[in-house]
Amino acid sequence: MYTLLLVDDEEEVTQIIAKKVKWNELGFSVVGHANNGLKALEMLEEIQPDVVMTDIRMPYMDGLELCGQIREKYPATKLVLFTGFDDFEYAKEAVHLEIEEYILKPINANELSECLKRLKNVLDKEREEKLNVRKLEQYYTDSLPVLQTNFFCSLVEGRISDSEINKYLNDYQISLPGSYFCCAVFHTSENHVPDGMTPLLLSISVQREVKEKFRGKWDCRYFSYLGNIVMVANLGKEDEITRLTDDCDRFCKWAYRVMGAVVTAGIGRVCDNMANIKTSYDGAREAVSYRVLYGTKRAINIAELAPK
Repeated sequence: MYTLLLVDDEEEVTQIIAKKVKWNELGFSVVGHANNGLKALEMLEEIQPDVVMTDIRMPYMDGLELCGQIREKYPATKLVLFTGFDDFEYAKEAVHLEIEEYILKPINANELSECLKRLKNVLDKEREEKLNVRKLEQYYTDSLPVLQTNFFCSLVEGRISDSEINKYLNDYQISLPGSYFCCAVFHTSENHVPDGMTPLLLSISVQREVKEKFRGKWDCRYFSYLGNIVMVANLGKEDEITRLTDDCDRFCKWAYRVMGAVVTAGIGRVCDNMANIKTSYDGAREAVSYRVLYGTKRAINIAELAPK
């Protein structure tokens, strides 16, 4: 049911309208009557009806002034104007008020019913559009984790230009204010899997634990890529990389001691531009590959190895 407010200073007119029209069958419910524009505005604040049907000539505030106030305060409300023949042209001049329907007095029940049918069609379409928008918004919200992961995968592949990055950050609701960024790659060995686990389940478990261990200490985003866990860290200062490397090293040792997982963390170079995260990621992957020389269950920082 759509709600409707009747406004007319002639109580007899509103009584006749209320009785002659089959409101429920037409999909409307009359939620109030007002005998002048001021009273109607007071009622609007409380009930906020879908439709206001008002006469033009009324004391204190006429119908056109009321429509103007409604358009300003309640722009979604539909307006129907009752007008005598003498006022019809005057009423039509108020096109800027976007009156939905004009009905000439004396009011004919059939004509009013047809008017209400047209209004209901308009209101139904608007409601359907709002529902569709809500569904799309919900779908967008549900899809955000996938969209964010796709963004980071494209970023480490170097497929996003510098000019596009801010647009994607806004669209996908990602906050990485900087001023510095760094990639870390966590490689979990598939040759040392605890009983009752699979390599995939172990990797998922490691990703969950690294998130938990770093929560509150580091501002990071995580995603799976090419069988590894990739972490993009947001750093306030460039020299924070030393502390991050130490924390990654401690996590690798903890993962082996507690979980039985052989994890090696590769730490890439720090960059001051998100467009260069690919370079940091490439360095982190290269650092992980050095585990054959330097051993597993530890963090390896590429910046400490490359000069050697």
